[in-house]
Amino acid sequence: MCRSIHTLYNVEPAVGEEEVRAAALQFVRKISGYRKPSQANEAAFERAVEEVAQATGRLIAELVTNAPPKDREVEAARKRERAAKRFAAA
Repeated sequence: MCRSIHTLYNVEPAVGEEEVRAAALQFVRKISGYRKPSQANEAAFERAVEEVAQATGRLIAELVTNAPPKDREVEAARKRERAAKRFAAA
């Protein structure tokens, strides 16, 4: 899928509604092929984003783990390091 999609569960600080909605928007854009839908499709597009965001929120709220939460800054630094290595080889 997209490399820009990241884990929303079990991270510190915890994700907020804005991040869940942004992930839902990204998902709906990916599967629909629209970055911005036409006026004829806008209502269906927005409805899909809201439904995916609600489902994502429910999923995150219901998941259970014993693992300690991951630190976002540490994870972001690791991703930057991997990206630097990947693109330096090119």
